[in-house]
Amino acid sequence: MAFCTIPTCGYSRKIYKKFHFLVNFSSSCALKTANIVGESSNDYNYIELQHRMRRSAASGDLGESLYTLDIMKNISGRPTVYDFNSLMHCCLKSRSVPFQELMDVYTEMKRFGPVPNASTFNTLLNGARVLGTMRDALHIAREMWGSGFVPSFKSLSRMLKRSLLTGSLDDALDVFELMFGMRYFPTESTLSTFIWMLSKAGMICEASRLFSALLDKGYFYGGHTFSPILWALCKSDQPYVALQLLYSMRKKGVIPNVCSYTALIYGFSRAGYWEDVFRCLDEMKSNECKPNVITYTVVIKFLCNSGRMVDALYFLDKMEKEGCYPDLLAYNVILREVSCKGSMTDICELIQVIEQKGLLPDLYTYAALGGGMLKRGKVGIAHDVLLYVISKGCMDVVVFNLYLRCLCHDNQSREALCLLSKMVEVGFQPNNISYNTVLYGFCRENNVEESLGLLDRFEWPKGPDMVSFNTILSAACKQGNSSIIRRILYRMESERLSLTLLVRLV
Repeated sequence: MAFCTIPTCGYSRKIYKKFHFLVNFSSSCALKTANIVGESSNDYNYIELQHRMRRSAASGDLGESLYTLDIMKNISGRPTVYDFNSLMHCCLKSRSVPFQELMDVYTEMKRFGPVPNASTFNTLLNGARVLGTMRDALHIAREMWGSGFVPSFKSLSRMLKRSLLTGSLDDALDVFELMFGMRYFPTESTLSTFIWMLSKAGMICEASRLFSALLDKGYFYGGHTFSPILWALCKSDQPYVALQLLYSMRKKGVIPNVCSYTALIYGFSRAGYWEDVFRCLDEMKSNECKPNVITYTVVIKFLCNSGRMVDALYFLDKMEKEGCYPDLLAYNVILREVSCKGSMTDICELIQVIEQKGLLPDLYTYAALGGGMLKRGKVGIAHDVLLYVISKGCMDVVVFNLYLRCLCHDNQSREALCLLSKMVEVGFQPNNISYNTVLYGFCRENNVEESLGLLDRFEWPKGPDMVSFNTILSAACKQGNSSIIRRILYRMESERLSLTLLVRLV
């Protein structure tokens, strides 16, 4: 049979053009390829053509592979779906063929044959998952199910985990919906991660619906899986919604744990609903769920924030009586409040208690002490405390910023600027608070013009913010410096910052 009369493979001209192997059915082409094709279909060696096709696919030459499959048509019943599956497998293994081109081959198979089988779908599904093209993997999984084949739990579970690993929550929700329709349910660890990520991203409704749907199917998970939803609600100032959800889940058989109750206590404490806080503590005990250090520390922290120091100390004592010994974090919270409002005697006594408990002060301890002293105007004490920490080589950006504030409050803004520059040279990374503190120092000393120049000298992480501009603008207004006022307003407008000022222009 002459090559020019070989029946063409039943694929559209589009796919031939795309892969640049459209056969030129001219006489010159026929003569050129006659020595390859031979005189009769009986001359074709199917095994040899298979090897040739696989070699081409393994090298990433999809066009040559499809061309070889086209030649196989001269052998009765060839090429088979298994030949196409082998082509896809080798192309995927080569990692040189764009996945969309294999999807085009799959589309042509659906139109002209051979009909894709389970192996076709599994090959494409695993390939898309490995390559990270999750939308394609999801499409193949749906096509597979619609064609009467059921994707394995292992494949869909891996797709779900891959989506979570890359943070693609929308893809993860779509994969879960597909799994749910097939009565596949994720493992508890995967579900916990999924719900935690949804809750952290603010997708609380999706997390709740997902958890409820599994409960309705009779799959019960522990309170640790459910707690992230409560935390997300309470952090978004919806403690009563969280409480209603907790009661709803209890009716379905979910047993709240200490983390669940602590989330509610956090939400009510943050909102200042202390009667609800105390009710939650009582309910925990009645349900044999003992508050832990985190639970009590949350209560103590917000009591201190509310100025209820006596109540905070009561709960600190209550912790110890219940055998729940406070850690350094709980003492740091108390120390911060005592440093702001208590007497020096109270501060010394508390530090002595911390040492007696065998707890070693950390950066937060010194930051609480130094920050409290600074807040109450004891700049000298704060300076000495923070300088001691820095001299020991134990410093973070919070301690450093407090020390800069001490210098600026002591009219040493140039020393603060010099220290900031030296720290940047040795690799320390200040934040906007660091730079704004120095700006405040210069403005406080009426060096407004210089502070304006510092805006461009500083290596801002993300550029100056509203605090930066308002600091200079406030000082300029107090001086009546209309030139700097105009320059600041122009700069704010050019950087598209809101002109809703945080300062009162005087």
